[in-house]
Amino acid sequence: QVQLAESGGGLVQAGGSLRLSCAASGRSFRSYTMGWFRQAPGKEREFVAAISWSGGSTNYADSVKGRFTISRDNAKNTVYLQMNSLKPEDTAVYYCAAKRDQYSHYDEPYRYDYWGQGTQVTVSS
Repeated sequence: QVQLAESGGGLVQAGGSLRLSCAASGRSFRSYTMGWFRQAPGKEREFVAAISWSGGSTNYADSVKGRFTISRDNAKNTVYLQMNSLKPEDTAVYYCAAKRDQYSHYDEPYRYDYWGQGTQVTVSS
């Protein structure tokens, strides 16, 4: 069992930066693929970024590529999402998620086994 807790959301002006953190409980954290997803009002939950258990593989949605960076510290049971050059369209609730099986299908939310409660990110224009 893994419990996830996001933090670091808030209100920022367009062009600004935020760093989200996701703290995980459980000794198996280092074996999980971790992902970040987001959901804006009235929209489906969408993939943002994913990282393999070792950190050796990362993938991003086209909409955030070059602006967001996912990383993890297995010693701290924490995964991060550094968000730079934020845009109003990045406004959403951001969720971290953990997946037990292999890294493939990292962009499919139903493949993930555990979810955090979400943290709100609001980007003003």
